Amino acid sequence: MIAVIQRVTSASVTIDNHIKGQIEKGLLILLGITHTDTEEDIEWLSKKIVNMRIFGDEEGKMNLSVLDVDGNILLISQFTLYASTKKGNRPSFIDAARPEQAIPLYEKMISSLNTEIKKTIETGTFGADMKVSLLNDGPVTIVIDSKSRT
Repeated sequence: MIAVIQRVTSASVTIDNHIKGQIEKGLLILLGITHTDTEEDIEWLSKKIVNMRIFGDEEGKMNLSVLDVDGNILLISQFTLYASTKKGNRPSFIDAARPEQAIPLYEKMISSLNTEIKKTIETGTFGADMKVSLLNDGPVTIVIDSKSRT
């Protein structure tokens, strides 16, 4: 699983000109799911995300987590994170999990983040054409691959 985590002051996702999800201060997470991902990846990644200290403390040091600042999460599925650009100019998405595998894992990630943060997780819609808006705070953008834990 690949997560692109962005610290934001606000973010929203729009589908067919209707806002589907929006948050104020918190994290916008773009999530890519591959064939070998499991519930173990979800458990590890969700704990890592909510405990990551990327918000400023009273001295301006990145020392606080999304939990510490009572922040929110907007989670967006994004299969293009598994794009392969090795050959030619048209990316291949063969490493992205098919919807029948990815949707249940995406839904479990929503549930896991909800349990960790004890707040409703705002989301887009899996497979939809989404327009994502954000005001990146910092900017702070971090990429985590659940297969690279060491």
